[in-house]
Amino acid sequence: MYFFEELVIILIIAFLVIAYRNYKGQNVHKFITEQVEAMYDKFAPYSFKIVREKTKELGQEYTAKQYTVQIAVISIFTGVVTYLYFYNLIICIVYIIIAIMFVPYLSYLRCKRIYSEFIFEQIQVYTSNVIMEFATTQSFVKALEGVRNSGILENPVKRDVDYMIELAYQNGSIDESLDYMTKIYPFYIVKNMHQLFLQITKEGAQNSADSLDNMQLDIDMLVEGVYRDRIERASFHKSFLQFGIMLYLMVMLVQYLLGRETYLILLDRWYVKLLLHGVIIINSYFLLNGEKYYNENVGAE
Repeated sequence: MYFFEELVIILIIAFLVIAYRNYKGQNVHKFITEQVEAMYDKFAPYSFKIVREKTKELGQEYTAKQYTVQIAVISIFTGVVTYLYFYNLIICIVYIIIAIMFVPYLSYLRCKRIYSEFIFEQIQVYTSNVIMEFATTQSFVKALEGVRNSGILENPVKRDVDYMIELAYQNGSIDESLDYMTKIYPFYIVKNMHQLFLQITKEGAQNSADSLDNMQLDIDMLVEGVYRDRIERASFHKSFLQFGIMLYLMVMLVQYLLGRETYLILLDRWYVKLLLHGVIIINSYFLLNGEKYYNENVGAE
């Protein structure tokens, strides 16, 4: 067994040396990064490409160095933990490869969160400024044109506002425009603001100024709540990761209580190995679910 483990390690080192010699005229790190990015672009879902592109535009996408550090940290932590569990280099390597395969998924979750935060901020700008423009123009379409021409909106929200204006002129009413925007951005503030504009436009609300002021207050309160939730969520996320890491390291406590020799004897039993694999898989699933929760539902109301 030990001879086989050493053979695997030698083969891996040999592969890295051959790769280096074949591409020594290039930057090896750059070559690997380009190949990985090409693979992502080919197989990544359309939604991932959209959110990653916007994350790049916002200047918040990880650099190649940051991704390398992330992969290194995940690999080292995975290797240490699995070796403490099984004392088997082959199992360590398998788990390290599996852990690295989840890096694109973690990148997708992170980009999705950044994109969601960006969209919510754009919706906040859209609703607040349309209300202010409407208070001056008393026309929903004119209010949309004023917000669009002000240059404060960015794509994709700006593109959707352009389409709303086009629909309004084509149909001679704002109904389809409001339905379109509400379906694309199903936020509470968007739905309520559109309902208010329909009421004002069709029923001629007597105190539209007061209604608009109340709507603006609702938006401000909601935005405050969302940003407070974002801070609390980030704090919880940090504590959650610390707790998850401690769960992995519980095996050290077990070995301390049983003694290393007794623990190694137990490792020879198949059901003990199966139990340890179950502990790692369940804890990893727990952590991934936590990451998914942290990075989703941003701006949820």
